[in-house]
Order: sequence, then structure tokens, then C-alpha cells
Amino acid sequence: MQQKTYLTILKTGIYLSFLSVFWVFGNLLFPFITSKQIYFNVLIEILSVFWVVFLIKYPEYRPKKSFISVGLISYFAAILVSSIFSIDFNLSFWGDIERMLGFFHIFHFLIFYFIIITVFREWKDWKILFIISIICATIVSFYGLAKVHYSTLGNTAYVSGYLIFNIYFALLLFFREKNKYLRWIYILAIPVMILEFYKAYTSGAIVGLAVGVFAFLFFLAMLGKNKKLRIYSITVVVIMVLSAVMIYSNKNSDFVQNNNFLSRLTNNVSFQKSTFQTRLISWRAAAKDFKNHPVLGIGYGNYASIFDKHFDPIFYNYTRSETYFDRAHNNIIDIVSTTGIVGLLTYLSIFLAVGFYLIKGFRENKIRLVEFSLISSLIIAYFVQNLAVFDSLVTYMGLMAILGYIYWLENKSEPVFVGEDRPLINKEIFSFLIVGFLIFTILYQYNVKPLKMLKGTIDGQIAFARGDIIGATEAYKKALSYNTVLDRDSRDSYTRAVGGKLDSLNKINGEKSQEIIDFAIKNAKKNLEYNPMDSLTQASTAQLFAEIAEFYKTKDQSLYNYYVGEAFNAVNKAIEASPRRVPLYFLKSQILLLRGENEKAIETLEYSISLNEDYYDSTCNLSRIYFILGNDEKGYEIMDKCLDAGGADLLSPVSYVQNLVNHYTEKNDWEKVIKLYEKLTRLSPNDSKFWANLASLYAQVGEKEKAIEAAKKAGELDPTMKDEVDVFIRSLE
Repeated sequence: MQQKTYLTILKTGIYLSFLSVFWVFGNLLFPFITSKQIYFNVLIEILSVFWVVFLIKYPEYRPKKSFISVGLISYFAAILVSSIFSIDFNLSFWGDIERMLGFFHIFHFLIFYFIIITVFREWKDWKILFIISIICATIVSFYGLAKVHYSTLGNTAYVSGYLIFNIYFALLLFFREKNKYLRWIYILAIPVMILEFYKAYTSGAIVGLAVGVFAFLFFLAMLGKNKKLRIYSITVVVIMVLSAVMIYSNKNSDFVQNNNFLSRLTNNVSFQKSTFQTRLISWRAAAKDFKNHPVLGIGYGNYASIFDKHFDPIFYNYTRSETYFDRAHNNIIDIVSTTGIVGLLTYLSIFLAVGFYLIKGFRENKIRLVEFSLISSLIIAYFVQNLAVFDSLVTYMGLMAILGYIYWLENKSEPVFVGEDRPLINKEIFSFLIVGFLIFTILYQYNVKPLKMLKGTIDGQIAFARGDIIGATEAYKKALSYNTVLDRDSRDSYTRAVGGKLDSLNKINGEKSQEIIDFAIKNAKKNLEYNPMDSLTQASTAQLFAEIAEFYKTKDQSLYNYYVGEAFNAVNKAIEASPRRVPLYFLKSQILLLRGENEKAIETLEYSISLNEDYYDSTCNLSRIYFILGNDEKGYEIMDKCLDAGGADLLSPVSYVQNLVNHYTEKNDWEKVIKLYEKLTRLSPNDSKFWANLASLYAQVGEKEKAIEAAKKAGELDPTMKDEVDVFIRSLE
């Protein structure tokens, strides 16, 4: 093929890669992630065939030496080495379905970068790339503004990082475009993206963009030769700083709190915010563990093991959800803890190279002041926002694009076509055959087969939702028969689903039920082979064994004892991997009860309380244990503490809560009775009697508005109560 044909194919493929932001295929597991990454992988793998053969036939096009390229290659090499020595090679190299950020997947972004610097040799190429990216970002923003959820990206952090790049791309086009009408078309996209950025309201991204804007104005003020421009820039910088100081020093004032934008800003961007506090806990864990793996880290992508090992129970004071961190939510800390000093130094070398080329280009007049300021501030904004999040497909694409653009600015004097076209030669044909066979083998093995597995997993989940445990098992067997490197999440999905539906096996013949149980155990053990010290996997395995033991309790005492023992061993390993994670002790106490070790079950929960006395889940669980053991007096004594601390929402099922209602009604403890009835209305929201009783209780304690609302709800659910409800409401008025 001719040079122009190769260039057209490669450029078109790069342009098409930006469409990945739209793909969300609901028939795949984790559709917001897998749909995009697999599309991107397949496209880049196909392009890589043409790219490699192109460089073989036309070696003149091979990228020139660049410190940016060296930095990128060094960083990816550091990741690869850390993966080889990782505590969980599979997770490091292949990643998981929820993130798809294993070395295999992110390596595609490195190829993406090299294809870009190979074929993008004119400003018009970059102009098209930026325009396509901005159009995609604008559509994503419109979609996000029109929907309740966060656009096609599925995560506010991903949305914010993606929009930062594209806001800057629009500004680059604005300042480079000579046609005054086109310039303003580019600018029109920015307000749409800003609105979606505001809706996403991600703290790290807000700070990153603000610092980026500040840096842009600072560069103009310090480096600009136009006196008016310098004065204006300095004035805006001073106004920004003074405004920020005034707003945050008066954040509790009526003016700030009554202003929706300012109140959201001060509440969301704050060191006191719960998410920031949980990140601090996470970062302290990384600091404690660093001495154990200073050179290569614990293994790329394995931050969860560090977080679990040094988990601090004070974490529960800030949140009761999202207590498992698989990323540090700080790119620098994540890199140094998982890839060590080697990974961090190679990563930072990329940005040192960027700084070198920008400064060099500016001094040599290859880069204008406004472009220098924009690109520099974009890199700063990206770097700062990543101090609170981590990279994803969209930010990797944006980063590689801007790094490629900086490379082009340094080498833009290169000719578009190098040398003469050459006829089809044997070397070109053989290269296509060999490279094509290799790449398409990779494409099928690591993209097509995982796609089939992901779809099969969803089929299995649908069958489970229908209550068809046999059909679900067959679907999972088919899905896992492809034996892909990403089976971990599918196996986990199956074992968790089976564990929650073992009662339904009583309706199935013994041979089939045993087959289902054996398949669940097989998958649980397969996942443990990746990393036996994975606390979360050990805990889910322990839960599975405990549920299987309960299934055999009245059927086979020897199997019951065996699975209880397996559950006990697994939960102890989970605790060994994360000794201060409180819920693990809840699971251990349940298993101890199965073993008949009642006193040890109580001691275990008492120890869990000592880990964090403010975490009332421990108290509520201990109360339940006392009730199970028949010690009602002690059970109610502990339940008082559970309810006083706010633990009513943890209680279930309905029968258990109703028994508690009866007890506290006899004691005339209406405050606790109300809490319990509020919980009953959440457990059974369509039970009119619960709402009616709650209305009466509210009225009894003087909560008239709540009483009226509850009474109306009861009337809606049971129209026969309408007259009674009307009388009740009139009596309150």
C-alpha cells in the first residue's frame, strides 16, 4: 500500500477511538467500563497491524527520539516489572472487569500514543482530532445534563477529568483558529461542558481546574510582553485569590450558605469532607506499608491489599459504604505504593520531559505564549485533579493526545510524506501475515472471548433473578468455559449469587444440588489461587462455606462439620489479611455459633466493638447474638445502645423488628418504638398498618406534620381507611 493509504487508515482509526466514550452495552458485566475498553482495545490492536507493517515498509516514519517517549516506555516497563513480581500477577497484568486497568489494557494507550506521533504530521490532523474529541465531549455533556445519572461514562470523576481535557482542547482551537466565525463555534462548546462539569461536582477536578486556570493566568502575567495583558492577568489572579479567601473564611455566613453555588463549593471542596478524610486514612496506610516494598511496590493494581492490611476502623466514622479501596484515589500515592520508587520516578520523568519541551519550544518561538500557557496549565490541572482520583480510559486518551501534540510541536518541521511510495513487496506481505496472525490471536483470546464471557455472565444473572438456579448455573458454566484471563469477577458473581439462594436447592434433586454447590466451591477456590491473602475473596469464600454448612445442617452432619471448618479457616485468613476490618468479626461470630462456640462468638463481637465503639453495627450484632442464645435480658440491654446510636436501620427481618416493637411498647419507650416503626415502613413500605401506627406515634409525641404525612400514606395504601384518616388529620389540625 502507498504511504497515503496507511496514513489514512491509521488517522481514521485514531479518530474512531474517540467514539469509545459513547458505548454502554447493557448485556455486558460492568457495561460502562467493558463496552468502552474492549472497543478501544480491538481498534488499537487492528491499527497496530497496519502501524507495524507501515514502519517496516517505510522506516523513515519511525518516531524520532523523544524524552517524552522514553519516559512513557520507562514507566510502562516499570509497571510490567512490578506486575511480574506482584502479589497477584493476574490482577496486575490483566486487571479486573470493574476497572480494566491492568497492564494489558493500559499498554494499548502507549500504542495509541506512538501511532499518533507517527502519523499526525500537520496542524489539520490535530485540528480534526481536537474537533472530534470536543464534539464527543459536548454530546456526552448534553446527554449527562438530560439524564439523572452521569452521562455515558458512569462515574463523576471520569466525567470531570474527561471534560478538563476537552475544555482545554476547545481553547487551543480558539487561539489557533484564524477564521473568526469558527473560533466562536469552538468556544460555544465550553459552556455546555462547564455545566456538566458543575453537575458532576467532583472535588479533585474542581481544584484541578481552578489551579489550572490560576496557572494559565500566572504564566501570562509572568511571561507576557504586552503590558496590558500582564496587568489584566495579574488583576484576575489577585481577584481569584481574594475571592477564595473571602468565601472560605466566611463559609458559614448566610451569604455563602444561601447561595447554592457557593455553599456547594465550600462544602464539597473541604478538608473536613468525609471523602477527603477517608482518603487520608487510605494514604496513611500506604505510608505505613511503603517500607515493605520500596523499590517495585506491592504490585501494580494491588493497592487493595495495602489498604486492607492497614485498615483503620475510624474509617467507619466517615462512611459505612465504599469501605474497600482498590485505588489510593491519589495517582502519586497509588503509583509509589504499587510500583515503588522505580514506578514513581519514571512517571515523573514524563512530566519533566513535557516541561523541558514546552520551555524549549517557548524559548525557540516554536510555541506561542498563549499555547505554552494553555498546555502547561492543562498538564497542571490534570496532575492536580489526579491527586484525588486515578486515571481511566478517557483521561489516558486525553493525556496521550496532549503528549503527542507536544511531541508534534517539537518536531512539526518534519515533512508529511517521507521518501517515495513503493510497490507491494514480499517483506510487506509477510509482515502483514505474521503480525496480523499474532495480533488477531491476541484480539480473539483477550477481547472476543472475554466479551462472550461477560455476556454469558449477564445471562446467568438474569436466570438467577428469575429464580432459575439450574439455568443460571448452566449459563455460568458456558461463560466460564471460555477460560479467559478476566474470569475472576464472573466467578465471584456466581459464588455470591449461589450463597444467597441455597434454600432453593431443597427443591432440586440431591445430585443436581451437589453439582451446583461443587461448582460454586470450585470457582471460589479458583479465585483464591490468584492471591490467598486477598481479604475480600477469603471473606466471601468463608460466607459461602458457612451458607453451605447451614444447607447440610439437617442433611449430613459430617458435611456440616466439614464446611463449618472450611468457613472458619477462610474467615481467619481474611482477618489475617485485614485484622482491623470490623465486619469480618461479625462473620467470624456467625461461624463460631455454627461451631457451637457461643462464648467465643460473644468475645469476638466484644472485640469488634473495641476496634471502634462509634461503629454501632457491632453493638447491634452482639444484641442479636444474645437473643439467639436466649439471653433476652442482655440482648435488650445491648439493643438499647444499638438504637440510641442510630442502628435501627440495620435491623431485619420484619418479625425481628416487630418483637422489638412489642418490648419497647411495654416499656413505653416511644422514641425507640418510633425508630423501629420507621424501619418497618422501609422494610414493608406497602403495609398500611405500619404507616397508620407510625402516624399515631408521631401524633403522640407532637410531630404533627410527620403524623399527617404518615396517615396520608396509610390512606393511599388502603382506601378503606380514608374516612378514618380524614378524622385523624382533622383532629391534629
